[in-house]
Amino acid sequence: MSASVAAGSRTETVAERVGRALAQEGLSQVFGVVGSGNFAVTNALRAHGASYVAARHETGATVMADVHARTTGEVAAVSLHQGCGYSNAVTGIAEAAKSHTPLLVLTAETPASQPLANFAVDQEALARAVGADFVRLSSSRTAAADAVAAYRRARDERRTVVLSMPLDVQAAPAHDDDRPARATVLRRPGPSVAAVDDLRSLLLVAERPVFVCGRGARHAGPELRELARRTGALLVTSAVARGLLEDEAWHAGVMGGFGTPLSQQLLRDADLVVAWGASLNRWTTLDGDLLAHASTVVHVDDDAAAVGLHRAVDVGVVADVAEVATALLRELAGVERQGYRTEEVARRLKVEGRWRDVGYDDNGTATTVDPRTLTFALDDLLPVERAVVTDVGNFSGWPAMFLTVPDPAGYCLPLAFQCVGLGLAAAVGLAVAQPDRTVVCGVGDGGFHMGLAELETAVRLGLRIVVVVYDDHAYGAEVHHFADDHVTGEGGVDLGAVTFPPADIAAIARGMGAAARTVRHVDDLAEVADRLAGEAAGPLVVHALITPTPSWMLAHAFAGEAGQD
Repeated sequence: MSASVAAGSRTETVAERVGRALAQEGLSQVFGVVGSGNFAVTNALRAHGASYVAARHETGATVMADVHARTTGEVAAVSLHQGCGYSNAVTGIAEAAKSHTPLLVLTAETPASQPLANFAVDQEALARAVGADFVRLSSSRTAAADAVAAYRRARDERRTVVLSMPLDVQAAPAHDDDRPARATVLRRPGPSVAAVDDLRSLLLVAERPVFVCGRGARHAGPELRELARRTGALLVTSAVARGLLEDEAWHAGVMGGFGTPLSQQLLRDADLVVAWGASLNRWTTLDGDLLAHASTVVHVDDDAAAVGLHRAVDVGVVADVAEVATALLRELAGVERQGYRTEEVARRLKVEGRWRDVGYDDNGTATTVDPRTLTFALDDLLPVERAVVTDVGNFSGWPAMFLTVPDPAGYCLPLAFQCVGLGLAAAVGLAVAQPDRTVVCGVGDGGFHMGLAELETAVRLGLRIVVVVYDDHAYGAEVHHFADDHVTGEGGVDLGAVTFPPADIAAIARGMGAAARTVRHVDDLAEVADRLAGEAAGPLVVHALITPTPSWMLAHAFAGEAGQD
């Protein structure tokens, strides 16, 4: 028996039933680019309360949904046309899958009966190739139930799930007996007594313990701070968890390639390193260098597959990090150890702990600004209540590390796939998730041109985004990697393939409807301050003409390039 729509005037289709079921299950935010194949399901979601943002490109839409989900902790969805609409989004799907984002990809699909259709492509193979799960709606009798099951898997397992919806199934009448199963309450097992005892014993003898807090520890900040205080541990975060410990006196910054020289030295001298929900990948450990001298490495994570994935660890604990920390606090009642929290370390953290404390020679000229000086000046100028996101490139470390952030929700680093051009779309997703904050987006000139279409989305939505374009007229990473200097021709390296003539990015931005200012010196930021002080809505593009400056990250980023992940 088929069901009727609420008005009773016609039969409800599977597409409409799926959209209604997902909205009722809790899906509240959707991004996308609508074509004929995903029109019905998108409108059904909207009709049942989901908010929808129309992007200008499918990759942009997917990145917006990815960042929105990371920021809110709730499943977001992207809605795509079949075939080319879906394939356009694959880069964004790869970024989300590598980041374990709870993302639901709703894509139409050409019916199996039309293998020669223009839009026909092996959509399952594309999903599997980039690490996403795949579910296909195969029957009108179970479509809504299967869609809700896919949503729950994305939510409960923190996965990116592609829900492929063949057009013939979408158009079929919905069935009254197509009902989602009752939600199962998942109760993860707590930490074992033996694991807690092992970790307790290690903490009681360690002289220089360090806690590495990752994205999987963002909900456990108070517990980990207290446990670190009792055991004398220093605290660092992984790059993606920045903001978790910004007001902590014993916070030594970020672990890995983004870390200050002091942070890296303190980690190298640690005798016990405990990773709490943090992936000890090559970027976090500097290819293992930061852990080379630690006598013991412990990894705590609620995902067994993540423990020891990137490097061998001495002790692995599979449980929620907050539960492990809470159990240890009970076991360590009354313990007060100095550990790594000595007067000398405290002094050094005060005078060397921030990137502002690391000296450099300003190389600005009359017509260009040093990118480091620019970023520190922007940090002083921009609103404290901000959210920072960065694209990929030679410039990335400056906005990622030199701009302070208020909390974990104020920072997003969509760099798992190392793809240039996702920054502007990421800023839109971040701004939709946090409309009361000013979003600061750092991009290079290359990434700005690649992602330009989504500046129109930001303008159309009137979002408070400050886009800082670090313009060196080049793909700067390649320039600094392949040449010891910046000359071409005889006696030098030919950089013609990675350098470009100047472009008036401010004029381009104005043509898209955004406000824009060109900056060649920090004094030019007075115009930016005036704009921020006003009531004008919409994005502001700061076109910064920077002096070519190699990033401190490049030495590691290009080291052992053949083995990069």
